[in-house]
Amino acid sequence: MSSLRLNLLLVLILFGLVALGLLLGETPLSAAQYAQAFADPASAPGEILWTIRAPRAVAAAVVGGALGLAGAVMQGLLRNPLADPGVLGVSAGAGLGAALAIALGLAATPGGTEVAALMAALATGLMLTALAARFREPETLILFGVALSAFAGALTALIFNLSPSPVTTAEILSWLMGSVANRGWNDIAREILPMAAGAGLCVYAARGLVMLTLGEETAALSGLPMGRLRAAAVAGAALLTGAAVAMAGIIGFVGLAAPHLVRAGAGADPGRTLTPSALAGAGLLVAADVAARMIPTDQELKLGVVTALFGAPLFALIAWRAARSWRA
Repeated sequence: MSSLRLNLLLVLILFGLVALGLLLGETPLSAAQYAQAFADPASAPGEILWTIRAPRAVAAAVVGGALGLAGAVMQGLLRNPLADPGVLGVSAGAGLGAALAIALGLAATPGGTEVAALMAALATGLMLTALAARFREPETLILFGVALSAFAGALTALIFNLSPSPVTTAEILSWLMGSVANRGWNDIAREILPMAAGAGLCVYAARGLVMLTLGEETAALSGLPMGRLRAAAVAGAALLTGAAVAMAGIIGFVGLAAPHLVRAGAGADPGRTLTPSALAGAGLLVAADVAARMIPTDQELKLGVVTALFGAPLFALIAWRAARSWRA
């Protein structure tokens, strides 16, 4: 399948899933109410459609697209099919920033938690970008990422341990479990700029990812500024991941699964995988959010829980297939 046909197919699927997100919800709307919502956005049906459902569906698509693109970049950069946006510790760093903001009472300020999460993600990304510019071995970057993730996780656990009240602990846990519920157009507008910057850096780094498929020595002899391209890939993935976590909390497995779903159609070229991975990630998270809303439970499931329930078996399948190929 050509890249254009694959991307068009994914766009159609994404639009269908977003439309499904607009149609389904806790409060059912009749055809007449939908007509009223389009004719009068200020009406009660209009408020439900344009203030609650529409921004929620768009937020899920934006976050999923960011995670899918970051996952494709990480798998291309590290040349590891099991890499995902969280492998470098940016997700854990953003979670730490959010947890600290909630514990300090900054959550009462509109956007306070989200800004703290993004700032922490950017700080983590700056450290990783400096490391990527100095060390070209992917194993080194992975080890540093694991160390940062473990340290950020330990500090987050310490915040839980020292939490001033059970209410604060519950707020931190709820945020870390991930959700796009109650997200508005302002939340999307706040994170879209760092996401756009991250996407631009990833597109710039794409030619470096292509050369890395031929090996480090060939890439070094290509004449391309590989150090700069590698740093751009890390910075772009960090911006995308940090902004996604800032908007929706920690969402696992989307960045891991999306590139694998499109790689057969997009080919082995990491550069051609970027756009389909972003579209697939957007569709996956919109579908997961619809499932979170519609699964019959007393309390709505968190988005991170849904992606983990479906993503963990997929991760096991990918790991099993990778182990078979390594043994062969």
